[in-house]
Amino acid sequence: MAVGRARRWVAGGLALAAGLALAGCGGGETDAAQDAPAAETRTVVHALGEAEVDGVPERVVVLDTGELDTVLALGVTPVGAVRTDVSSGLPGYLEEGGADPAEIAEVGTIGEPDLEAIAALDPDLILSNTARHTELYDQLTAIAPTVMGEGVGETWKQNVPVYAEALGRQNEGEELLTAYRERAAEVGALFGDPGALEVSIVRFVGTGSARLYGEGSFIGTVLADAGLARPEVQRTAETFVEVGPEEITQAEGDLLFYAAYGAEGETELAELTSGGLWQSLPAVQRGDAVPVEDDRWFLAIGPLGAGLVLDDLAEVAEQRV
Repeated sequence: MAVGRARRWVAGGLALAAGLALAGCGGGETDAAQDAPAAETRTVVHALGEAEVDGVPERVVVLDTGELDTVLALGVTPVGAVRTDVSSGLPGYLEEGGADPAEIAEVGTIGEPDLEAIAALDPDLILSNTARHTELYDQLTAIAPTVMGEGVGETWKQNVPVYAEALGRQNEGEELLTAYRERAAEVGALFGDPGALEVSIVRFVGTGSARLYGEGSFIGTVLADAGLARPEVQRTAETFVEVGPEEITQAEGDLLFYAAYGAEGETELAELTSGGLWQSLPAVQRGDAVPVEDDRWFLAIGPLGAGLVLDDLAEVAEQRV
């Protein structure tokens, strides 16, 4: 069994701000910009304080993959974004949503944002989160109004309204989350009784151990919203639990999804999944172990990625009928 390139969420327009185009702030005024008073100043309350944002921002820089995903879902193409520490470009799934990565300047990595490159873009809004760049907050605010989300992963839904307010797109943010929740319920129903199905999530990152993702993670929230159950070891508020190669049998579930982060993770995945312990897992033997794209399942951390995960789940559910 393998998950294909399902596009129902994005192609259907649900994740694109209820009909807004991805042309956004990088290429001229949007409808939101034309409708909003030019002199409006909003006080946006965020995880590290308050930011005064004038009008509708047109030059937005994002410093993590969740912020990138969310602004695109809200119909805004940022002028700058960071890449992950192990990638050579922006997440590949963005093109599925109609975004052109060539229109987005790279401004360093998540671990090391390039402050000079950010300043050179003359942004009118910077978005990041407390898990990544709390220590850079003062330097970022010296460049442009900066809005910080609360952590990463499981907090993605509470960050969407904050970013939407900063962008002057509060209604679109609400619509995004409403559409997502409806879609999650629909996908869960495709499995019949989703609460009776334990779904295991495994990620290889090149550390010599596998990560079993818990309920306190981005992917954990998507599975929970679809009503799917988790194996006992993954019923944790932690983002993930690490298990060594000799403990890989703890990855078992009625359904098992797995991915790799970076080249070292790919090597580790190839080594561990070819071993006898992995091959002995009932899910593997039944054909219920499904490789998925790391960009979509672990890096997106926003409405677009969540929708694409739901599309992948829907495809698997239909294959099981």
